Amino acid sequence: MRIEHIAMWVRDLEKAKEFYQKYFHMKSGPRYENPDKNFTSYFLYFDSGSRLELMHRPDIQDAGDQSRCFGFTHMAFSVGNKEEVDHLTERLRTDGYIIYGEPRTTGDGYYESVVLDTEGNSIEITE
Repeated sequence: MRIEHIAMWVRDLEKAKEFYQKYFHMKSGPRYENPDKNFTSYFLYFDSGSRLELMHRPDIQDAGDQSRCFGFTHMAFSVGNKEEVDHLTERLRTDGYIIYGEPRTTGDGYYESVVLDTEGNSIEITE
């Protein structure tokens, strides 16, 4: 078995799509629209098969601080090595994104940083 995809609601579908394409080199499928449900989405994917579904509907409500509640808390993207973690972290900082956790080696041995995406979600950048 494997995880087929992870989905998340976003406020700005196009801005979120551009973020993941630009910084994590994800590719995008076509925009899906269901006018009856006022729903739009994109599937973003890696060549390896991992997929992220970005979804939007104007009636979805903000859940508050997701880092302090049960359920999903972050996604992690492996960029291959420590140098790339440092490089991408600095690129995101320069482009104005909030670095929520500076590059470091965690207690469980990961070298990672944490950035907030366009929606305020915690994204771990790992080696």
